This record gives sequence, C-alpha cells and structure tokens, in this order.
Amino acid sequence: MSFIRTGIDKSQGSGVAAPATIRSEGTRLVRAGFIPLVDASVLIAASEFGFAAREGVQLDLVKDVSWANIRDRLAFRQFDIAHMLAPMPVASALGLGSNPSPVIAPFSLGRGGNAITLSVQLYRRCQAKADLGGRENALTNAKALKLVIEEMRSNGEALPVLGMTYPFSSHNYELRYWLAAGGIHPDHDVKLVVVPPPMTSDALSAGAIDGFCVGAPWNMVAVARGVGRIVAVKEDIWPSSPEKVIGTRPEWAEQNPETLSRLIVALDHAAAWCDIPDNRRELAQVLAEQRYLDASAEIVHRVLLGEFTIDPDGTERTVPEYFSFHRDAANFPWTSQAQWIFSQMVRWGQVAYAPETSRQVLTAFRPDLYRNALGSRSDVPVDDLRVEGGAMDDGFIDGEVFNPQDIPAYLAGFDIQTSQPKSPEQTEI
Repeated sequence: MSFIRTGIDKSQGSGVAAPATIRSEGTRLVRAGFIPLVDASVLIAASEFGFAAREGVQLDLVKDVSWANIRDRLAFRQFDIAHMLAPMPVASALGLGSNPSPVIAPFSLGRGGNAITLSVQLYRRCQAKADLGGRENALTNAKALKLVIEEMRSNGEALPVLGMTYPFSSHNYELRYWLAAGGIHPDHDVKLVVVPPPMTSDALSAGAIDGFCVGAPWNMVAVARGVGRIVAVKEDIWPSSPEKVIGTRPEWAEQNPETLSRLIVALDHAAAWCDIPDNRRELAQVLAEQRYLDASAEIVHRVLLGEFTIDPDGTERTVPEYFSFHRDAANFPWTSQAQWIFSQMVRWGQVAYAPETSRQVLTAFRPDLYRNALGSRSDVPVDDLRVEGGAMDDGFIDGEVFNPQDIPAYLAGFDIQTSQPKSPEQTEI
C-alpha cells in the first residue's frame, strides 16, 4: 500500500504556536514536537502520508534538540502533543524533575529502536580481556565490560563515562539494567551523563564519552563513522520495554476530546502502515530528510528492517522485530509498563516506594482514552495491566519477571540497586 504525501510547507516549525484551534472547515490544527529519531516514524507518517488529514487533523511538526526542551515546550503550551520518552509522564505523575508539569500518555508509538554502543577502543579491550570473538550476546558483553572495569579500577584509571539521553528515559533504565545484569553497578562502577541523541556519535568520536544508549539511527551512525561498536539492542534487554509515547497535557485532552480521538485513530492507521515491510523504504526516504532526521536514507532503511552493521569491521546483525510499530498491541499504553518504569525509578534511587506513590503512577498512561478512540476493535486489550517479561519471546535479559501488583517483592530480588532517593540535582538537568 502506498500513499501520496500531503503537501507540507517546509517553513513549518519556526516561531511559537498558540494552542490547537478548530478551523472553520472542521480541520483541527495540532502542533507536535519531536526529536529526530526513527521512533518518531508513526507521528511523521501520520502527517506525511495523509492519515491525520483523513481524520480532519492537521499536524504541525516541530523538530527539537532535547527531551528537556520537549517537556518544557509542552508545559508552556507551545506544543499540544509531543513525541516523548515513556518515563516522562510517569516522572510527571510523581512530581519528579525540574519542571514536573502534568503529562499523560494516551498512545504508545511502538516498541524497539534502542541500542547500547561502546567506543571501539573500549570494546577491543573487552575482547582482549574476555576473549570475545565478536558475536557474543548482550549479557556476555556486559560481563566482559565488568572485567575491564575491574582492571581499570585496579590500575587507577578513570572509569568509563557512558551517555544516555535523559534521567527519566528508557535509555537510562535499559543501560542500567544491562550493566547490572553483568554485575556492574551503574552508580559506582561507571559515570552516567546526559547527551542529546544527535550529539552521541560526536561525543564518542571526541572521546568525551566511552559509550552510550540511544535510539536509532545514532548507534548505526557511530558504527558507520568507525568510532562505535554495538554491544546490545533493546530486544536483548526486554523486547516489550516501553519506548516513546504521545504525551499531552491533561487539560488539553479534556478540552479537545474529539481532536484527541481523531488523532489516535490517525496514529493507529499510520502505525499499521509503518509496520508493513514494503512501505519502509518510502518511510526511510521521508525520515532521512533534513527537516526530520537529516541522516542517510540507506542507514535509516536498514535500521527499519532490523538489518545493521554492529562494528567497523563489517559484522552484521539482523533483528527482525527491531521496530514494531503496531502489531501485538504495540500502541496500547499498558499501565503495567508504567509501573515497571516506576520500579526502575525506585531501584535507582530517584523516588522511594510507597503504595500511594504506586497508585499515582496509574494516572500517567491512559488506556481509557485509547479505548475511547479505538475500543470497538477486537484487538484492543480489555485489561490495563499484565505480568511483564513472562512470555518466552518477551523475557528480561536476567530472567526476572515483573508483577505490577507486587513491586516490593520484585525489587527485593536485585542485589544491585540504589536504595535511597537521590536529590533532584542528581536526577535531572
């Protein structure tokens, strides 16, 4: 199936917008912020290929450079909705961060897309220390890094500096989960710093960081530049790990219920289109444009197909489900996944556990709004929560299973964690 791209004014994205308005002909104008990442595909496709227009929604897409900007511009009503990290609405519900304005997530933009990359120099050291052949799994790579860190500490060397995109991000929690699974304490054995996604490859090349966890295509760009080696992908850590969502202010959702429902329908159709392999070359060509990712169309296309080079030597890897935009309820905002995010915030000292705090998290993801728009379909889940990581094809890297109804017992099973909440200065920038 192919669609003719809608006519778009390439000057869009400058200036400050007013809140969404209803045009006289019935078209709703919705201003949407996004970060240049492949996981913004559904939002971009909804605009570019007419899915939003068909539902009477005009999407005005605005590219931004950091998640902090996205958060603030949504809070200050420069955006109506935003491409957003899944943990951001959870952090908002808990009042965490420097600007914890209310945010809800009525739609998930899909699964997959992240990877962990080490500098070539650090990976070569891992190879030498652990006798790696180059095709080991993610857990083996983490254990090899632990051996190198022990050697560095013994020699009095500076410990590795690893980048992630935001303190309240899947990247932060996945990087920490991978490190801890290999026996590495993220707060004691490495230094974690925030690096905006488009800058990760440059920071690695300059030696400012020794590795990073970020979304596509920036891991692959680092490999193509000869400075990075991919050692794990999101599916290795937990395939269903929540990634990006559509975030909006609760008051905007309340004031614009029909617009939001139309938008969810448009995004659902766009997500289904993005999931068709034959459409992904056309999608890649659009994503690669300067006003979106400003990246190689060939790299983007290969990433969309889950086919990529993991090191400068040309080692290839294929992950068929590297991106799942629609299938298997990929767009449903599971409250159990919001609770898992909360469990990681507790595990790493960003917030203390309490039953009432756990209940607050239930306001972050809004399956009720999703069902209001799409509930008549037979494939819409009837439950809001489920046990996560228990399926054979959806397990955690360490074999743990998350029961959202017993978070304390889940956390008690981890030897590596940070028990005391950190100060806001340590968790946010």
